Amino acid sequence: MRQPSGGDQLAVAADVLGHLANPTRLHLLRLLAEGEQDVNTLTAQVDASRSSVSQHLGRLRMVGLVQTHRDGRRIVYRIASDHLDRLVEEAYAFAEHLVHDIPHHGSPPGHD
Repeated sequence: MRQPSGGDQLAVAADVLGHLANPTRLHLLRLLAEGEQDVNTLTAQVDASRSSVSQHLGRLRMVGLVQTHRDGRRIVYRIASDHLDRLVEEAYAFAEHLVHDIPHHGSPPGHD
């Protein structure tokens, strides 16, 4: 059995999961996993105001989950890591199993 990670790593992991525990932020990250987008493009795809989307993106940027760059007058957002991309997709896949009562794929290795 693997030993638990150090306290700092556990705290950071819990913090990341805490930031993902908001439906709007999770949706924004899933959209950004598809590619870079600006606030207006993202707002058109989520059930939130432009102001709310901007606030969520700002929070995600402050904790390092998204990055930005300027494209002319626009600020473009992108997901910060392929690890985060996979984490978001796994959360969606897990939720799909729960929502649609789909059997899970079995126990993780070593849990038989």
